[in-house]
Amino acid sequence: MSRRVTVLMGGVSAEREVSLRSGAAAAEALRQAGFAVTTIDAGREPAKLITDIAATRPDVVFNALHGRFGEDGCVQGVLDLMGVPYTHSGLLASAAAMDKAFARNLFAQAGIPVAEGRVVRKGEVHGDPMARPYVVKPLNEGSSVGVYILRDGDNRDPLKDWPFEASQVLVEAFIPGRELTVAVMGDRALGALEITSARGFYDYDAKYAPGGSRHIMPAPIPEEDYADACALALKAHLVLGCRGVSRTDLRYDDTHPHEAPKLYVLEVNTQPGMTATSLVPEIAAHVGISFPELVRWMVENAACDE
Repeated sequence: MSRRVTVLMGGVSAEREVSLRSGAAAAEALRQAGFAVTTIDAGREPAKLITDIAATRPDVVFNALHGRFGEDGCVQGVLDLMGVPYTHSGLLASAAAMDKAFARNLFAQAGIPVAEGRVVRKGEVHGDPMARPYVVKPLNEGSSVGVYILRDGDNRDPLKDWPFEASQVLVEAFIPGRELTVAVMGDRALGALEITSARGFYDYDAKYAPGGSRHIMPAPIPEEDYADACALALKAHLVLGCRGVSRTDLRYDDTHPHEAPKLYVLEVNTQPGMTATSLVPEIAAHVGISFPELVRWMVENAACDE
């Protein structure tokens, strides 16, 4: 008999529509891989979620949720209490990765290069908290939700008019150069991909709008730098205590002609997009791992922190 897999998708975060697409694609690939699959559109109420999951009698839960509640340790805690193995990272790693300020502190302590940055509370200071250009990020959103860059000449008060509900944000120096992302699967980095966008910034629309970005796999950078990007991604994955599949976003600054290029880790995504054309499946395909093979591996390596 096929193992029963319940796919959690949808949810209540700002990334609900992305999660629905990830969940539907993962469910279809899991069926192709021979599993008996049920899908659940997860709400915020833990008691109902536990009842809904228990009714499906899963051997494994495939977590296709993105953003708050699904990616920040909350759902992971529910599944740990139920004793049901699930894909991706556990509670502590998920919570640590989702808190951008906490994660960057861990990276810095481990010797992983990060951009200069600080947490700023609304109303704490007036004017620019650092020299422009810099990036403003919510502390605990994914998919670049709410992220924006303030450049010289932008006519806005950076600490008054940020476009999301949050009492504090992470402000980081903008790193020029190129956008890279590396997929990690277990204890190995699968490869590095370059993302380009006519928008000039890989924001939410560039990620998900048709034609919003272009992917170059493998990233066209020197072999030594490519290896360094993969090594940094794996180190970040391990420093956070991640398991299963993750994706690390980096900047590659090759804009100084008389200096060696530099890599900076931006963040680790513990719940990366999981459609067949998402970044992690695209990187996996390049090294010969099909989408059904990828999700099968994720299910076979599912665990819980009992």
